[in-house]
Amino acid sequence: MDTIDQQAICFEKSGAEKISIPLISEEPLSIRIQGSPYAVVMRTPGNEKEHVAGFCLAEGIVDSTKEIIAIGFCDGSDTNVITVTLTAARREKISGFLDRRGYISQTSCGICGKEIVEDLTQKLKPVPDGIVLDVDKTLDCLNHLTDHQPLRKKTKASHATVIYGKHYKAISSAEDVGRHNALDKAVGRLFLEERLDEAAFLTLSSRISYELVQKAARARIPVLLAISRPTALAVKLASELNMAVATLSIEDDLIVYCNPHRLKKMNP
Repeated sequence: MDTIDQQAICFEKSGAEKISIPLISEEPLSIRIQGSPYAVVMRTPGNEKEHVAGFCLAEGIVDSTKEIIAIGFCDGSDTNVITVTLTAARREKISGFLDRRGYISQTSCGICGKEIVEDLTQKLKPVPDGIVLDVDKTLDCLNHLTDHQPLRKKTKASHATVIYGKHYKAISSAEDVGRHNALDKAVGRLFLEERLDEAAFLTLSSRISYELVQKAARARIPVLLAISRPTALAVKLASELNMAVATLSIEDDLIVYCNPHRLKKMNP
């Protein structure tokens, strides 16, 4: 399933409206080479064999399709584990390469998004309730994200994270070619300055994936706003951790996917 319908609340100028909105699915795919765990990648389900074939070519695991004996699912096509079997000649040629561990390895055949959320919620504590944010002010901060992106203005190729305090003033920002890196940098600055307790919400230039929710949860930042829609797995994790996730609508209103008690239309 490549999309999941999510119930959300859209804060419009005239008020709040309940809506149903499709979110792109995000699931782990565990890639095994010769039966041994090699990598776990997050992806939208579908075309797994093609995905893994392209991955193996890009990684240098194979140079030709003739070096692949088989690409198959572990215990049926409804699992998130796929195994690549190579020819003996290719295995010997890249034996040292396969020993490296540059990726997250998983040994379970039953790996799934539900297990990721359950595992993370056991390790992460839900973020406690606190201040309620003004929808219009947070939306204004999101709309001014580009003000904090000098690299993007020069290169058109960077992601950004801006962290705000309870008075809607930016207290940390960072840009990077990677969206995860940008968030780490912005959080890291406040962390080193021992000011993370000042963070009330953050804005992101990218879509919200479950990893970004996880990073924000570790920093105890309760509200994430982004330009693009979140993944379904990100919303599920945020919901479990008492965090709000919100994005822009086509009409530039604010759509809140979970824990809407953290945002409210204030009186003008």
